[in-house]
Amino acid sequence: MNTLRAIYIIWYRDVLRFWRDRARLVASLAQPLLYLVIFGTGLSSALSGANGGGFGGRGTPSELTYQQFIFPGIMGMAVLFSAIFGAMSIVWDREFGFLKEVLVAPIDRSAVAIGKALGGATQAMIQGLVLLILAPFIGIRLTLLTTLALIPLTFVLAFALSALGVAIASKMKSMQGFQMIMTFLMMPMFFLSGALFPLQGLPGWMNVLTRLDPAAYGMDPLRRVVLSPVLPKEILDVMSLDVFGNVLPVVAEAAILLGFGAVMLSLAIRSFRVVA
Repeated sequence: MNTLRAIYIIWYRDVLRFWRDRARLVASLAQPLLYLVIFGTGLSSALSGANGGGFGGRGTPSELTYQQFIFPGIMGMAVLFSAIFGAMSIVWDREFGFLKEVLVAPIDRSAVAIGKALGGATQAMIQGLVLLILAPFIGIRLTLLTTLALIPLTFVLAFALSALGVAIASKMKSMQGFQMIMTFLMMPMFFLSGALFPLQGLPGWMNVLTRLDPAAYGMDPLRRVVLSPVLPKEILDVMSLDVFGNVLPVVAEAAILLGFGAVMLSLAIRSFRVVA
């Protein structure tokens, strides 16, 4: 019971800090909006003109605009950045001595890693789902069932990435070092996830990297669910992530993310248990 209570308190502390910091919430949404409104609109116009309708490309229907295609990827982008940078609070707490006080408390140290991972995942999930209010403005009609399906999928992606951030942050001693590693790691993860372009017809080496990117297994189910009211299943399957030529079911992709998150969380727990 003490461990569960400790997990709840650490989770609650991070969520409460996030909720009270409204400036952070607004600022964290600025970059996704920049990509969607400016980057998406600009490229959508250019590609539509070049292809005579939709943005074209292999496996991409002409009636789909580029802005609609990247919308799920922008949701994933908000989740990715928020989840990984949410782990920055660990380094912050270490520098100011709060983490040391928690680690000497009479609780299992696993509670710190689990609470931080769940706290970061909750924050990232909220920031990703907030972007759904923009869906009608770009021609995506979301049903109640679609929205309900997006909640667990967004949380699974947020949990996997948050656990990754916690695992790395548990080893870091300075804020500057954590920011450099995260920036170096996040941009390749984002660009290789299929958020901005389809994952079909890529060079062999790039095809391998995209399949090794855990974020790709979160972006793909988000896109398939978000675009399900817009495109038929047959077209969505053509656009979906495949492994060895087989399209993975959404449940399988979620299971891969959960497994990845569990491994990262285990590494984080181990790091907290051996830290002095």
